[in-house]
Amino acid sequence: MHPTTCLVVWFLMLVLIQNLQGSLLVAGLLALPLCGRAALRRCGQLTRRARWLFLSMLVILAWGGAGDPAWDGTMAPSVEGLSDALTQIGRLLLVLMAATILHERIPVADLLSGAHRLLAPLRRWGLDADRGVVRLLLVLRYLETMPRARDWRRLLLALPEPSTSEVLELADCPLRGRDYWTLALAVVGIVPLIYLLQA
Repeated sequence: MHPTTCLVVWFLMLVLIQNLQGSLLVAGLLALPLCGRAALRRCGQLTRRARWLFLSMLVILAWGGAGDPAWDGTMAPSVEGLSDALTQIGRLLLVLMAATILHERIPVADLLSGAHRLLAPLRRWGLDADRGVVRLLLVLRYLETMPRARDWRRLLLALPEPSTSEVLELADCPLRGRDYWTLALAVVGIVPLIYLLQA
């Protein structure tokens, strides 16, 4: 399957994830083990790195939202805020798993090729697709080589030196018939579901 097709389906899945709540969200989280041990291990690493983000979301949404207190006491979070916090955390977990699967299934070169084809039509509005792909490559490379350091100054010192001699070549191939069928099925299947979830 063409990497552009995979990216479009992936983006549609991200939009769908952002509309999941309640039992559907729980079902999605319970289905995570079906993604395989390697994906779960990688997702677990990303989750540990984002643990302070999860904690911040829980505190801000649970204790900052208006509603009925979850228990008696002055420091009790609201029931509505706690429900919103858990929903957002569950969605973020699914997004991290989706990013893990995309990273494992698609090589970086194919990912960049697919992103370049997606960005190419935006040239009409002044967006440079080549520059966007290079920036995406730099982000992916930094995420792979980023050291685990608690001191932000050590992280800044570990930034790679910019290189002006590196050449990036992308192998681009046209979409085939099955790619167009896959895109059509994804749009027909996912977009109405998103609409129903928003209703």
